[in-house]
Amino acid sequence: MKVFRWGIIGCGDVTEVKSGPAYQKVEGFELVAVMRRDFEKAQDYAKRHGVPRAYGDADELIADKEVDAVYIATPPDSHEYYALKVAAAGKPCCIEKPMAPDYASCERIVQAFAEKQLPLFTAYYRRTLPRFVQVKKWIDKGEIGELRHVRWHYSTGPNKKDLKGLPNWRTEAEIAPGGYFDDLASHGLDLFNYLLGDIVDVQGISLNQQGLYTAKDAFTACWTHPGGVTGSGSWNFGSGVHEDVVELYGSKGKIAFAIFDEQPVSLITDDTEEQLKVPHPATIQQPHVQAMYNDLTGQSTHPSTGKTGAHASWVMDKILGKL
Repeated sequence: MKVFRWGIIGCGDVTEVKSGPAYQKVEGFELVAVMRRDFEKAQDYAKRHGVPRAYGDADELIADKEVDAVYIATPPDSHEYYALKVAAAGKPCCIEKPMAPDYASCERIVQAFAEKQLPLFTAYYRRTLPRFVQVKKWIDKGEIGELRHVRWHYSTGPNKKDLKGLPNWRTEAEIAPGGYFDDLASHGLDLFNYLLGDIVDVQGISLNQQGLYTAKDAFTACWTHPGGVTGSGSWNFGSGVHEDVVELYGSKGKIAFAIFDEQPVSLITDDTEEQLKVPHPATIQQPHVQAMYNDLTGQSTHPSTGKTGAHASWVMDKILGKL
C-alpha cells in the first residue's frame, strides 16, 4: 500500500477532532509533523496526538523530506502564503475552507499547483458526508423530478466570545471580510455547487447590522444554477432565533435538510414523506480525507478540489460585492 506522510500547518482547534485524527485513521495516510507559530503549543499537540515531530516554522515542515503532503489549517488570510510555498516544494496540498479571503488569491493558488501538476484539495468536506451523499442520491434518482429552486436560511446570535470583544479571526474584516458568512455560509454554497451544478450568476447584499465587530454580519443573495435552477439565501449572525433550513424544490416534491444542525433529511412528494437520520462520523472530515487517499492512488476523483474551492470563493465575493 502506498503511504502518504502528512504535515499540518496550523494545528489549532479545527484539527483537534474534526480533521487532524482523520489523517491518522485513514489507512495509507500518516500524520508525521505539525507546525504552529507557538512552538510550545505545537509540541503539546504532537505529544497528545502521538505525532513524531513539531515545528514552530512552516518552512521547516514544508522542507521536511519525510513530509509528502501538507494540510494548511491556518486562518484564511495566510492560506495563499503557505500554499505557494507548498507548491514550490512540489507537494500535494489540502487547504481549509474558505480557500482564501478572496477569489483572486484562490486563482493564484490554483495556477501554482496546476503549473506543477500537483494535486490540490479544499476541505469542503460536506461533499463527502453520508448525509449529503444521501441528498445527492435522491436528486440523481429524480425523486423530486426536475429541479426548480433551492432556499437556505441560517440565523443565529453572537456568542459570548464576540460579545466580550475577544480576538476571533471570524469577526475581523482584514482576515474574513464576511465574518461568519465566510466561515459558515461557504459550506452551504459549495454544497449547492456540488448538488446542483456550479452557480453561474449571483447577486447579493451584505452589511454590518450589529456594529459588534468589523466584519459584516447580515446577508441576502439570489443566484442561478445550470438549467435555470434558481437559488436564494439569507444569513444573519445577530438574530435572537437560531434556524438552519434548506429546502430544495422540484417538479414532484422537495428535499429538506440542515447544513449544520443535527436534523433528519426529508424527502417529501405527493405520495410519501420519508425522513432519514444520517449521523456524522465522529471525526467529521474522515470521509473527505479517505476520498483524498482514493484520489491520490487513482481509485476515484475527489469532489472538492482547488478549482471547486475557488468557485465557492467567487460566489462569496459576488455576494459581498467584491466582484
